[in-house]
Amino acid sequence: MINRDISSRLAAGHGRRVTQLGDAAARWGGQVPEDPGITELADLLEAAATNALDRPGGPGHTTRALLAGAVEDLRAAARLGGLLPAVTLWHLQRAIDQEHTAHQQTVPAQRQEHRR
Repeated sequence: MINRDISSRLAAGHGRRVTQLGDAAARWGGQVPEDPGITELADLLEAAATNALDRPGGPGHTTRALLAGAVEDLRAAARLGGLLPAVTLWHLQRAIDQEHTAHQQTVPAQRQEHRR
């Protein structure tokens, strides 16, 4: 009973994070398929990292580096598959965190560009 509860919680967390990462990839301009896999999301964020413009004098981590880190975590999660659900979930959450930070760095830059 306990194992089933843990497994269902991990599966639900996995689904939520994949949805969040799909939304993130779309925010960066990616064409997200209806039911994306982790590898597809990694490919979309990798393309975003390639196209991302780094702000000169921005915070310590560049947008590209953060997105590249998210891609690395997604690829690690994809390699794990269903073998270690808790570790896979950790990698997915790290990818979300890194993408979120990258996005937050671009928002002030976009606001400045609109003011000009």
